[in-house]
Parts: sequence; C-alpha cells; structure tokens
Amino acid sequence: MTGRAGHPQARTPKSEEWMRLKARLSREWRFLRGLTRTLNRVKSISKESRNLVCDDLQAAMDKWRDRPAMTFEGRTVTYGELDAMANRYAHWAKGLGLRRGQTVALFMPNRIEYFAIWYGLTKAGVVTALINNQLAGPPLAHCLNISGATHIIVDADTSPVFEQAKPLLERTFQQWVLGRAIGDQRDLVQALKSCSQLPPDRSLREDMTAADTALLIFTSGTTGMPKAARITHMRAQLYMRGFAGSTGAKASDRIYVTLPLYHATGGLCALGAALLNGGSVVLRRRFSASHFWSDVVQEGCTMFVYIGELCRYLVNHEPDPDETRHKLRLAFGNGLRPDIWPVMKERFRIPDILEFYGSTEGNVSLFNFDGREGAVGRAPRWLRSRFNIRLVQFDVEKEEVIRGPNGFCIECGPGQVGECIGRIGGDARAEYSGYLDKKASEKKVLRDVFERGDAWFATGDLMRQDADGYLYFVDRIGDTFRWKGENVSTNEVAERLQAASGVEQATVYGVSVEGADGRAGMAALVVGPEFDIKAFGEHVARELPTYAQPVFVRLLPAMETTGTFKIRKIDLVADGYDPGRIKGPLFFHDPKKGYVKITKSVFEKLSSGAVKI
Repeated sequence: MTGRAGHPQARTPKSEEWMRLKARLSREWRFLRGLTRTLNRVKSISKESRNLVCDDLQAAMDKWRDRPAMTFEGRTVTYGELDAMANRYAHWAKGLGLRRGQTVALFMPNRIEYFAIWYGLTKAGVVTALINNQLAGPPLAHCLNISGATHIIVDADTSPVFEQAKPLLERTFQQWVLGRAIGDQRDLVQALKSCSQLPPDRSLREDMTAADTALLIFTSGTTGMPKAARITHMRAQLYMRGFAGSTGAKASDRIYVTLPLYHATGGLCALGAALLNGGSVVLRRRFSASHFWSDVVQEGCTMFVYIGELCRYLVNHEPDPDETRHKLRLAFGNGLRPDIWPVMKERFRIPDILEFYGSTEGNVSLFNFDGREGAVGRAPRWLRSRFNIRLVQFDVEKEEVIRGPNGFCIECGPGQVGECIGRIGGDARAEYSGYLDKKASEKKVLRDVFERGDAWFATGDLMRQDADGYLYFVDRIGDTFRWKGENVSTNEVAERLQAASGVEQATVYGVSVEGADGRAGMAALVVGPEFDIKAFGEHVARELPTYAQPVFVRLLPAMETTGTFKIRKIDLVADGYDPGRIKGPLFFHDPKKGYVKITKSVFEKLSSGAVKI
C-alpha cells in the first residue's frame, strides 16, 4: 500500500487495531477448530463402555484392510496383515491359558511386531507390560517383578539382557523369543505358526469395560525405581483417538515414528493418529539424525512425532539437502524448546507444529493448537469450565502447595509460577488411573484444594499462564530432572553409584548445559583410596541406562549437609561443571574415552557447544 509519491502509507491506529483483531480472531479460530476436532473424537469414550481400544482398532483394520498400515526396514504390511498378525498373538495367549487381566511383559526394541503384540493381547483381555528396552540389571528386574507377569516376549537384542537380570527376579518367567531359542527359552515364531489368523471370539472379553487395564507403561516418577502406570482401555482410547483428532491426520498421511513404542507419545499418540484415520506409520528401530531427512523424503512422510531432544539433535546436525525437500505438513510432540521452535519451522520449512503436554499416569492434557511459540498448551478463560486444569501457588523450598488462611490452595494469576494440577472427576478426560502401587498413586493426589472433598492430580510440574490462557512449562518439582527425553531419578542413580568400588557417598543432581534440552546428570562423590575413575565408568555403563549415566562427576572431601543431615545440593548445582569454581578432580563423560578430566580448554569447548553432549 503506497502514498502519492510511492512511499509506504503509514498505518493508522484503526488499521493496526484491525490487524491485531484479525490476527486474534484467526488464532482463536485455529484453537477452537483443533479443540472441537479433538473433543469430537473422544466424546463417546466412557469407562462403563463395552467398547475397548482393540474394538476401535478392529474397526480401523476392517475399514482400511488393503491399505498400507506400517513400514519397517523395507517391509510394509497392510491393515489386514497387521490384524492377522495381532490375531495370532491373541490365540497364542488363549492357548497358554492366559485369562482376562493377566499380564505378559513385552521387552523389545521397535519392530513391526511390537504394536501387533499388544493389540492382539488386548483382544484376549490380556494386559501387556511395555518394558523400557534400555533398562538392565536391577531397574529391569524391578519392572518385571511389579508387573505381575510370568511370560516375557523378547528378541535377539533383549534376550541376553533379560538373562543377566534373571537372578534378581522374584518368580520364574517363561521367555518367548522372536528368533532362535536356547535352553529353556521358547521359540515364539514357531508357536505362532499353529495359531489362527482369524479374530478371536469376543467372548474372551465380553465382561470387560473400558475401565479395565489394557497396558502398563513404566515411568521413573519423582523418586525411586520406575513405577507402573496403569493404562486403562479408556485412557489408551483417549491417547489414540485424541491424536487422531488433534493432528487432523487423514488416510493420505504417512507418519514417521522414531520414538520408542514403549512410551505413550510414540506407541499410542502417533500410532493412533495414523491408524485410526487410515494413514500409514513409517517406523524406525531408533532415532538417527543422519538418516532422518533421507527417510522422511524417501518414504513420502507428511508428519513426524517428536520429543524436544530429538528436535535439538536435528537442529545441531549439519545441513542435509533433504531437510527442505520433504512433504511434511505437521510435526507433533512435546518438550520443544522455545529457541528451537522457530529454527524448526524456518530452517526445515515445517508448516505447522502441534506441541502438547501430558503425563503417562495423570489426567492433565494440553494442546497448543494455534502454534504460539514456547507454549505447551492453552486453556483460555472463556473455556474455563471445559478444562480441569488449574495452576496453584507453590513453595519451591518446602516443595508443597501454598494454602491460605481458609486452608484452601491459592490459584495463580497471569504470569505467576505454580504447580499444574488436574481435577479428578468421573468423566473420561478427568479420570485418574494412577499407578499399580496404590500408595504411590495417592501421593499424587491433592485434597481439599478449592473446596472440601475435592481431589486434584498433582503433576509435579511448575508452569505459568499468560493473560490469553497459554501455559508455559517452567520446571520439574524436586530433584528429578529430564535428560534425553527421560525422567532421571536422582535417588535411584545415587543408589547405584554408591555400589561402585571406592564410592563412600554419592549425590546426583541436574545441571544446565548450553544448547541442551533438560539437565545433564552430575554426580558428586566422596571416595576412598581404592576409587578408580575408569572402573567407576565401567560400573556406570553396566548398571545404568544411557540417559541416567552422569555426564559430569566431581570428587569431594566431604558432603555438606543441613542440620537435618540432608545434603545441600544448592551450592553444588550453582558450581555446575566449571573448573574455575570447583576445587578438586572434575570429570566429563566422553562417549569414546569414558570419564576424562575437565580442563579449562575442555570446559570452554563444552560451554561453546563445540563438544556435543
């Protein structure tokens, strides 16, 4: 728009006001459209319903029988073939005499059979415990012990890991191998050959409702060993149908999945978005920044699912000619950092990003439908009654909610940081299933929050909300921190470190690293004369999954404690891994060399991002 001499015409206050109003209306429309689309897909879900998650999936399998459902390592199976595969697992379970509510442990990396196994087992009313395939030793044994399973399905990669954990198990497990069986192992491939490809009789689950357990998904929680979150059929339906609606996926979409299928984000949200809409899943065994864009282009993917760390790896990777040759129209996931967000859109030319927030065991779900950078979701005031989410004032020092003179919690105003909580109610979206451990479940419940007798799920996450209702993640409450997309329990890691030769006392905490998502693990150790850093590194590699292994280690003459003998971590966190602030030996975990001393030059490289962590 130009004036008489070709100069740009100045905008009037009215025109600027109109532009702002137009932008706001456009944003509100996008939000409302996404919310309506999602709610329409989940509104019929009820815990009393006889319709289970396997019934949702069966309807999809029948509708799109000849369409490609999943591609993995060069092999593509149709919906019909995937369903036939699942039916074999259902009949296998029935043949073993497994009954409704009994559990089978699934301990495998991503592969084409993974989804078919748990889908098939739900047809027989059997629960599947999805075990993190990165676990080993005591954490693995713990998950298997609390799962209640007596059968475990493994493959060539995970069978040796299971064998090493067997002495720690509280009961005997029958091991079924998708591959060559040795000794008392059973050959699952051979066993499945005699199983029917036809759907099992629905009478196997005729008395079940959506309130029954479908899956166990394990989470570290805030302290201690991993906890088993109980995923009911209703909750699985919320994940799968919710993302089938929120993503706006269609039968023509191909969704690239590199996240582990034992996590809800990859295993339920992404699969639901594709399979409940007739789309295709392009599955990889694990994430690879080097192969990401070539895969996306070659497979004609239109969406991919992420966690924040995955996006950081992509941004930090050297430019790839394929990173802008793709057909992507949406990336969806959680944990995308505000500084990475615009780079994802601009450098990789991704039209839309759908960020969401949720926890495996909780009842709080948020979606950022209109793409406000940095926000995990939105709960506008004009739709307050439709959301069960509130932020309440929180005392970080005492690690407890703040209550007023009347004994009730105090809701945060715009800009205030507080704990995000979700009201527990009877409808599907407000239901709280919790953990298998009832005591652990109860610890996550706040009572008498705003009125006598009410109950709210405490997420353990600090957030702030702006005047427009957008919510922004601030931090996890307590010592637990996130690294490599996983929650790391400092108590659990410290316990394992103290078992190392020469370690007399250990404390673990998270430290911020320039350009990295979450916080990197750091251990402060008090050691004896027999301590050897190389042997310590071998112990760490043997006892802890990669994401829980301390990136930094410092040695102390003694631990500074409070009057109640609690270790003072605040000063340790403030010191970080800066050799200029720390007296005494300080180490960094080099992926190739193990733990090496941090010199001034090493610190400068780490601080500048020259050394990738």
